[in-house]
Amino acid sequence: MVLVVVVTLAKTVKIIPQARAGIVERFGKYRNTLTPGLNVITPFVDKVRYVIDMREQVVSFPPQPVITEDNLVVSIDTVIYFQVTDPVAATYEIANYISAVEQLTMTTLRNIVGGMDLEQTLTSREEINRGLSGVLDEATGRWGIRVGRVEIKGIDPPPSIKDSMEKQMRADRDKRAAILTAEGQ
Repeated sequence: MVLVVVVTLAKTVKIIPQARAGIVERFGKYRNTLTPGLNVITPFVDKVRYVIDMREQVVSFPPQPVITEDNLVVSIDTVIYFQVTDPVAATYEIANYISAVEQLTMTTLRNIVGGMDLEQTLTSREEINRGLSGVLDEATGRWGIRVGRVEIKGIDPPPSIKDSMEKQMRADRDKRAAILTAEGQ
């Protein structure tokens, strides 16, 4: 008898941690959303299927090869800051919202950078961030997600271009040094 009471009580009382939301299903169908703290559900009928983190999350994606307008492959490293605003939509509108945000980021990045040449890509970091942020925030809204910020950690040109850029910078430094030496004499 005591065991039945303990099991029933354990199935009835659910504690949801701060900054999270619990999605309750009754016989597999959405019933309601639990807020942080102590919650009571109908035992054996209702189940807390998902506990969604409502805090802002930071996800860093691996560097992606992107082709510029002048057909050069650059490697772009991005970080996304997003927050779940609607736990029901984040649970039922998309299977895996982190993977979806990653795929959407990569395709949008390819579209934006594909319209720029290498020099524009290397110097337009803020423009790329704004373009990504706008498209992502609009597209993820129906999934119950708000994209707070998009940051580009790094843009790496192909090794051959990198070598050429380093040689050019070295030549410029040598030229300035020669001018300063000549002026000093």
